[in-house]
Amino acid sequence: MQKITPNLWFDDDAEEAVDRYTSVFDDSAIGTVSRYDEASAEASGRPAGSVMTVPFELEGQSFLALDGGPGFSFTPAISFIVNCPTREGVDELWGQLSAGGEELMPLDTYPFSDRYGWIQDEYGVSWQLMFADHVPKREIVPSLLFVGDRCGQAEEAIGFYTSIFGDSEVGDVARYGPDQGPDEEGTVMYADFRLEGQRFAAMDSAMDHGFDFTEAISFVVDCADQEEVDYFWEELTTDGGEEGQCGWLKDPYGVSWQIVPTVLSELLEGEDSEGSRRVTEALLGMRKLDVEALEEAYAP
Repeated sequence: MQKITPNLWFDDDAEEAVDRYTSVFDDSAIGTVSRYDEASAEASGRPAGSVMTVPFELEGQSFLALDGGPGFSFTPAISFIVNCPTREGVDELWGQLSAGGEELMPLDTYPFSDRYGWIQDEYGVSWQLMFADHVPKREIVPSLLFVGDRCGQAEEAIGFYTSIFGDSEVGDVARYGPDQGPDEEGTVMYADFRLEGQRFAAMDSAMDHGFDFTEAISFVVDCADQEEVDYFWEELTTDGGEEGQCGWLKDPYGVSWQIVPTVLSELLEGEDSEGSRRVTEALLGMRKLDVEALEEAYAP
């Protein structure tokens, strides 16, 4: 099972967006859609029966989408790099994702790729489409862009993450040179790294972007037990992180995470609907998730 899953927060069109993405990308699938019950609807202000979460896969990578209302908006601070084995594949994806969206970097030839473009699609999610002849098939890589007051923190953040997660390593790091202002020489132009065997990327940018990380994209960490929940919660909130509600937190760099025990989905989707309702109510009153309390709520 994928340990870290990107979670996309939509206003009310998660299901539509997921249908769109799975029609565009290969090796795609949609999982079981969960909907707001009376308890979660009352707590969230969402209509009972409306879509709550949609698990899905693109190019074999797991994602989660949710409808949470207009509380958060997507920004290019977190985007998804799609490495394509052919130039034609880049052009094809560009045509499919650009309709109704916004061009952030035009589709063109750049020093780092013969075919590259950055698009914000009609739903606000950002994609970097790149020709990479070293990949056998399309590959999707979450990318973190450190801007504003966070510019210059990319390398430190990579070190922080790789010290916390297992099966982690830092890959290639490309740095800005002396004539690439406004970026400071030596800061990260592009770096790739792995967490739990999964690929990620990070970049610094000193340009005036006017955006930052938001909860609209978070990373769900699947935890086997309370010990893992405690570990990731404590490590990711250290040195300036912020605890949130319902298993959410922000790390010291402003990136949002959800620290979730595997058993939670079993409890929420169990055969005892009344027990699942009690789990939802218990969950809504928690910050760090308490596995024992959730299990007791299901079967008091």
